[in-house]
Amino acid sequence: MMSELIVFLDTCALLYLAADSGRLSSHARELIDRAYSVCISPISAWEISLKCLRNHLRLPIPAEEWFPKAVQQHHLDIVPLSPEVLMKANRLPWHHRDPADRFILASALSVNALLVTTDEVLKDYDIEIVN
Repeated sequence: MMSELIVFLDTCALLYLAADSGRLSSHARELIDRAYSVCISPISAWEISLKCLRNHLRLPIPAEEWFPKAVQQHHLDIVPLSPEVLMKANRLPWHHRDPADRFILASALSVNALLVTTDEVLKDYDIEIVN
């Protein structure tokens, strides 16, 4: 049922997509292009803003402007951080300790999505990963 494919981008995948950097695999790009829905978590906005404030990331415009433009330009769906998703993140096995990544993983699981990430630790979870 490829027409109902849901793809979820972690924060790095979102940055790679928006920058058209070529850092996403051709397979990941193909799935993104064919997906019924391409989703992200609002936690990615927080991560991007924090990276900019700490000078670990430079964007051409402030993160507060960049994020909504990226969402609009790439027709992304934002999956809310509901109480269910937040509690699901706590119930996941503790392979990964980063709370932001745990929220992204729980969000992807909540919508039965394939996760686009380069984070090798996330491969230890019961979710289809593409990098």
